[in-house]
Order: sequence, then structure tokens, then C-alpha cells
Amino acid sequence: MFFLKELPTQQMVDGYAKRFSVKNPAAVQGALTMMRDASLLLRELEGYFSEHGTSQLRFLVMIVIDREPQRDSLLASEIAERIDVSRPVMTRTLKSMVEDELIAMETDSSDGRAKCVALTKSGKQFLQKILPGYFKTISKFMEELNK
Repeated sequence: MFFLKELPTQQMVDGYAKRFSVKNPAAVQGALTMMRDASLLLRELEGYFSEHGTSQLRFLVMIVIDREPQRDSLLASEIAERIDVSRPVMTRTLKSMVEDELIAMETDSSDGRAKCVALTKSGKQFLQKILPGYFKTISKFMEELNK
């Protein structure tokens, strides 16, 4: 998250750019603005997920599995590769999602150490329930941003 409420002025960025030999201070200002906007959107999405008793990470696990229409499951290691969290965080998240019956995990038939992760029927239903609001939240945010 980017917690700066008020961004530095262009004049301030220009001053730092001169001091530190930055060739494109406008790019720095643009990046700061982008980080602030992304933070605001993430806060909105976290609020949305919280209202539905879930988190961004749990949502991402479900969406990563769901976006593979040719496959019924993914290996836990594949999910971890696609989501930028540590292994212990991923392990705890998957365990809690199994407990909440959003996903099912089974030992992979070709590698006894690997776990196959699939959405359960209730996991699929939950994902379908929250996806419309997820897209509406993003769409509304972007509409307001572009005004």
C-alpha cells in the first residue's frame, strides 16, 4: 500500500530530480500518482472482500484456479507461483479455505508430495456470487478516476 494522502507537488519532485540527477521527473510524478490510485482501489477491494467474509488472497486463489478452464485443479505450487505471497502464508490460506469448504486438496497421483487444489461446488458458487461486485467496484473506481 502507498499511504501518502497528499502527493508531492510537481515543483517538489522537480527539485529532488535536479538534486539526484533524475532525467524524467514527470515520470516520477506519474508513478507516485499511479501508486496512490492503486492503493485507493486496493482499499476499496479489501472492503468489498471483507463485506463478503473473504480476503484478496482467498479471492486470488479461487480466481487463479477458475481461470484454467481446461483443468479441474492446479497444484498448490502452481498457485503459489502465480500469487506473490510466501509459502507459509499460502499454506495457511489453503488450509483455511479447505476448512471453509471453498477448495478441496488431494495428493497428486504422480507425486505424493504435491497437492492438487480444486474449487468445490460451494467455492465456485461463492466466486460467482462475488465476481459481479468485484468488477463493479473496479469499474466504478475507474469511472471516478477518469472524471
